[in-house]
Amino acid sequence: MRLAVDVMGGDHGCGVVIDGAILALKQDAKIRELHLVGRREEIEKALAERQFSDARLNIVHASEVLAMTDKPIEGLRRKKDCSILRGVELIKDKRADALISPGNTGGLVAASTIRLRPLPGVDRPGILTVIPAQKNEFILLDSGANIECRPIHLLHYAVMGSVYSREILGYKKPRVGVLSNGTEDNKGNELTLEAFKLCKAVDIEFIGNVEGHDLFSDRVDVVVCDGFVGNIVLKTIESFAKGLFSWLKSELSSSPKRQIGAFLARNAFQKIKRRIDPDAYGGAPLLGLNGNIVKAHASAHDRAIMNAIRLASGAVQNQINQLIVEAVALANERLAAAKLVASPTE
Repeated sequence: MRLAVDVMGGDHGCGVVIDGAILALKQDAKIRELHLVGRREEIEKALAERQFSDARLNIVHASEVLAMTDKPIEGLRRKKDCSILRGVELIKDKRADALISPGNTGGLVAASTIRLRPLPGVDRPGILTVIPAQKNEFILLDSGANIECRPIHLLHYAVMGSVYSREILGYKKPRVGVLSNGTEDNKGNELTLEAFKLCKAVDIEFIGNVEGHDLFSDRVDVVVCDGFVGNIVLKTIESFAKGLFSWLKSELSSSPKRQIGAFLARNAFQKIKRRIDPDAYGGAPLLGLNGNIVKAHASAHDRAIMNAIRLASGAVQNQINQLIVEAVALANERLAAAKLVASPTE
């Protein structure tokens, strides 16, 4: 297995990303080659400081960095030697099976879509985020790749999310729901109403519409929406979780009696904290492309990068893309047979 890591795009510099790559190499003997993509002098300096060498490591020089402030398309046109593009080209040239990047999300989506192209039958890729709940883990798709979608795109997200949930998360029959403003069949806007009809016609465990309060009640395993809504949902959840723990910490330390209670409940709090730790999930796969792409958080530390590499490795080993192609083809056939829209080009 050959992997590529964009070491230049994170908030904490290339050293932290390289630390994560080193952890992954130490833990995964199946990694046959790992390309570190970025400025050669900075990578070599970081490796020398860590006194680390491994025959599996290879440096791919990229002289430019696509900054978070760069507009994706404009930035890619100006910075043709940026680390994101170089990493994507490694996949296109069959030199790597997957790319992990903490860089500019829009740039990563644009570069990957343009250079790799969508899988057969899939029109738009989507960013998949795994979110922990009390009794299950549910998938949110799309969580930020496409702010404007058509119903067929949401149908493909439902199919791709089902495949990922089954193969990677281990849910035998993942329950799929369209995120809407009510659970009734007639609730929603034009996009969700049409997506509802398409999802109902294909071979997935479709439970209908789901609302915001269904997400953490163990009712759904794959939540489908456009990237505009999905990104708002994701950032709201992240902000609420961080704010809630800060609030609890403040309240539980406000008096000796509460401090004693917090001490007695510390194991429960630690368990919840581990469960919702974003570093444990590492990153978010960009599904639907001729290649495996994992978007790590820009603020990711070494453990998060290591786990993002683990995610990419799992997608490669489980042949997720091949399974997606087969499942999407079957879904499109069923839509055609039902005389529903089979693809956005028809």
